[in-house]
Amino acid sequence: MSTVTTLGVTGMTSTDSVARVTERIETVDRAEHVSIVLHPDAESEVTVFSDEPLDEAALRAAVEEAGYEVASLDVQTDALAAQQAEQAPGKQRAHDDAAHTWGR
Repeated sequence: MSTVTTLGVTGMTSTDSVARVTERIETVDRAEHVSIVLHPDAESEVTVFSDEPLDEAALRAAVEEAGYEVASLDVQTDALAAQQAEQAPGKQRAHDDAAHTWGR
């Protein structure tokens, strides 16, 4: 089962802050990959990928140890299945359109 944890983090303003947060989150047990979208004037989006849900308190502590604050936290379990289910209608339409075009 794949898990995606998304944190809204305030106070991050530079690539140095991205590096600090990434480094701290990578120490959280079972965190596999960290992706950060920096928004210097708003909440930055920190996404953590793992095989199973992570300890939310440990994630918050890691961000705080880096010098920033977690404003929001969202966990999506079985993220791959959720993503595939979300994409399924569009893929089916594309398949149907292609089959319809091919049959002309």
